[in-house]
Amino acid sequence: MNAAPAVTPAAGPGPGAAAPQPRPIIAVTMGDGAGIGPEVIVPALLHPDTLAAGRPVVVGDAERLRQAARILGADCAIVSVASVAEAEFTPGRINVIDLGLLPADLPWGELSPAAGAAAYEYIRVAAELAVSGEVHAICTAPLNKEALHAAGHVYPGHTELLAHLTGVDEVSMMLSTPTVKVIHVTTHIGLLDAVARIEPGLVERTVRRGHEAMIRAGVPEPVIGVCGINPHAGENGLFGYGEEEEKIVPAVERLRADGIDARGPLPADTAFFLASRGDYDLIVAMYHDQGHGPVKVMGIEAGVNLTVGLPVIRTSVDHGTAFDIAGTGRAEAGSMVAALLQAAEMSAAAAS
Repeated sequence: MNAAPAVTPAAGPGPGAAAPQPRPIIAVTMGDGAGIGPEVIVPALLHPDTLAAGRPVVVGDAERLRQAARILGADCAIVSVASVAEAEFTPGRINVIDLGLLPADLPWGELSPAAGAAAYEYIRVAAELAVSGEVHAICTAPLNKEALHAAGHVYPGHTELLAHLTGVDEVSMMLSTPTVKVIHVTTHIGLLDAVARIEPGLVERTVRRGHEAMIRAGVPEPVIGVCGINPHAGENGLFGYGEEEEKIVPAVERLRADGIDARGPLPADTAFFLASRGDYDLIVAMYHDQGHGPVKVMGIEAGVNLTVGLPVIRTSVDHGTAFDIAGTGRAEAGSMVAALLQAAEMSAAAAS
């Protein structure tokens, strides 16, 4: 996995140079404690690239992280802190704002309303820290939607929950891998509902959010491929009922008139191949699986999930709670490392 550039330079500033920015503070939410979140957080926060790029503070349950560390055989100190200001950032130490919400005997890999309720509280606290400016970004371990709902918090996922907590009406999910980046017009709704919801205004706003995110990420003139809805993007009316002409073409025309290099509607079965070879900087998917499927084939191990349109920076792993392997020590931490590095890099760019 390619590491993100360090946030602070190795050498001190020369005469007349601006002082380096301190490494950003990142709130890391523990996610569903019955899943693999604790097992990917521990090695990710001990990773040298993570320590070089940012100052992570976990919002979660210290004892659950200690259990994960024992499973992994990780030699580290997991220290409870009452606030971000109390955290100390030294190798081998993991700082935890310990909410102490999980029962000590919580089973691994089993649906638990208690874990769902705790996961909600981790996110709520992290959002408050970010909005108040105590942390520069949020990086989330996976939650389980069924557990979240069982606890009485009925949100489709992290994206919608964070939008609610930060008072934002509309956000977009963006997935980033080393080979392709994709933003979604719709996400956690059924396919029939997604097609009904897609309309030119939503497509246009989604592309604009993606365009802005790419510029912030250092791509000054991003080339954006916009997928169609039907096979072969409708093939001039052969497939579907004219959805591309009705729902997508007007948005692309308005975007291009404003100088945004949006191209489409494109057949989704070729758009991702073209993006992987460099023809497009960003692909716009119309619905969840249209974007998630190719991304997970191309790079889930180093994939990062970003929420675009929030007043705070939020990144996440590009995988779920993996109840089938939770508690076994087999979880791969690469996506969490990548998400932490992305959060640090975006925080540094926002501060510059």
